[in-house]
Amino acid sequence: MANKQALRELQTRLAERLQAARAQADTASWLAVECAGQGLLLPLAQAGEIFPLAPTLPVPHTQPWFVGVANLRGRLHGVVDLARFLGLARGAAAGEPSRLVAFSAALDINCALLVDRLAGLRSAEQLREEPGDGRPRPAFAGPGYVDAAGRRWQALVLAALAGDEAFLKVAG
Repeated sequence: MANKQALRELQTRLAERLQAARAQADTASWLAVECAGQGLLLPLAQAGEIFPLAPTLPVPHTQPWFVGVANLRGRLHGVVDLARFLGLARGAAAGEPSRLVAFSAALDINCALLVDRLAGLRSAEQLREEPGDGRPRPAFAGPGYVDAAGRRWQALVLAALAGDEAFLKVAG
């Protein structure tokens, strides 16, 4: 019972920090997540609620990265394994439970991304933008960043991802 209470308190604190970070519209801010060991930055304005991994119902004849559908607060959401969609190779399990990050309601897509781990919040002051390498990238791939510890982070534009043709083609 104490673990459930601690988890609720943690989620409440994180939700409050997310709300405060969204209020700071003058600086870029992101929700940092990890997928298959890769650091990814999701814009706070485009990310919605964070859920513990919920039971999903598989949908036949869909892409391998489409996990299925889940009931999140009474609404059906498609669940996408973000690492598989991005083509990232999975390593050993980190031991932490995976999370679902829903898209913001403003994006008008009932979808949640399965991520391996939440890594906190990041602001523009904590990161240095890296120059692009000139290779073609999908429209949803934002700039790359490096933090003070030398860790690389790739920004994703969820609004562009929600409209990406490959992302929307769930049927296999």
